[in-house]
Amino acid sequence: MTTDAPSTGAPGAFVTTQWTRVLEARGDSPEAKEALSELCAAYYAPVFAFVRRNARNEDAARDLNQEFFTRLLARQGLDSVEQGRGRFRSYLLGAVKHFLSDAHAHGSAAKRGSGQAHESIEPGTDTSPGLQLPDPNALSPEGEFDRKWALTLLDRALSMLAEEHRANGKADQFDALKPWLTGDADDLSQADAARTLGMNEGAVKVAIHRLRRRFREMMKAEIARTLNDPAQVGEELKCLIAALAR
Repeated sequence: MTTDAPSTGAPGAFVTTQWTRVLEARGDSPEAKEALSELCAAYYAPVFAFVRRNARNEDAARDLNQEFFTRLLARQGLDSVEQGRGRFRSYLLGAVKHFLSDAHAHGSAAKRGSGQAHESIEPGTDTSPGLQLPDPNALSPEGEFDRKWALTLLDRALSMLAEEHRANGKADQFDALKPWLTGDADDLSQADAARTLGMNEGAVKVAIHRLRRRFREMMKAEIARTLNDPAQVGEELKCLIAALAR
C-alpha cells in the first residue's frame, strides 16, 4: 500500500495525498490510476452499503457495485470533479448517486420499450411480501454510507497499527492492549494485562496512552489519503466520529 501521509498525524505535515494525485492528473498518469484503484479498493464496502439500500436484492447490488467501480476506474466521470471539493468521500457518494440514477433511468426506459403487455394481478394472487414499511429508526442510505466509511477507516487504522507492532516485535503487546482501543476492555483489568505482558501496571497505563495516541495518528493519516486539503483532516475526523454515534 502506498503511504502518502506521514505517520506523525500532524495536519500540515503530509505532502501529496492519493486523492490529490488523482485530482491533479485527472487519472491520466499511471500513478494517478494506481492511487485511484487503491482508494476504491479501500472504500469498496461503504459504496456497497449504499448500493444495497437502493437495489432490489444483494445479487443486483453486487452487479451494480461492480459496474460502478469498473466505470470509475475507466475514468468515466472523473473529468467533472471539482478539485476544490477536496474529499474523496464526498466525490464517491456523489458519483454513485449519479450512477444509480442513470442506471434506474436506463432500466425504466428499457422496460417501456420492451413492447411487453403489462399483466394485472388479481386480488388474492399476489405472492409478494406486500408493502414494506420503513424503519423510522434506520439510518438513511447516506447515513449508512458514512457509518460504513467510518468503520472501514477504523479497521484500516487498526490493521496498520497491528502491522507496525508486528514489525517492531511487539505483536503480543498490541494483542493484549487492543481492547482498550476497541472498547472491549470492560471486563478486563490493566493489572491482568500487566501480568500477562510481564510489565508493571504503571508501564501498561503508559503503553495504553501511547497506543491510543498512535491510533489517532493512524486514523488522521488514513483520512489524509482521501483529502487534498490538510486543513480538512480534523473536520473530516469529527464528521466520521459523528457518523458512528448516530
